[in-house]
Amino acid sequence: MDKSSERGAAAVEFAILLPLLVMLLMGIIEFGRAYNAQISLTSAARESVRVMAISNNPTSAKAAAVNAAGSLHPALRTTDVGITTTAASPALCAVGANATVTINYSLSTMTGIAGPFSLTAKGVMQCGG
Repeated sequence: MDKSSERGAAAVEFAILLPLLVMLLMGIIEFGRAYNAQISLTSAARESVRVMAISNNPTSAKAAAVNAAGSLHPALRTTDVGITTTAASPALCAVGANATVTINYSLSTMTGIAGPFSLTAKGVMQCGG
């Protein structure tokens, strides 16, 4: 075969494969970002339930979750944090009961191809201790 007939073949092959490679790279970036956000949410739920179990103060516990998840964008809101206990009223977190913090977060994507992703994190700890 003549070399002049193969001229430009590499450029055509590259043009065909480039969108697939870019999509693969963007998928890796989005997955890594979602995984990092999930780890941050899990850490925030653990910190929040620890504060709730020790102080028996839902406002402080929600604030602790927001502070612990400071690296998330958009920022975590206190309305994303739910607190429940197995204790009977009026004591919200009586000694021996379990406190549960559940965080529901919607992670928007950078590329806009997929998402937004709904992430959930949960932390459980025995009150008073």
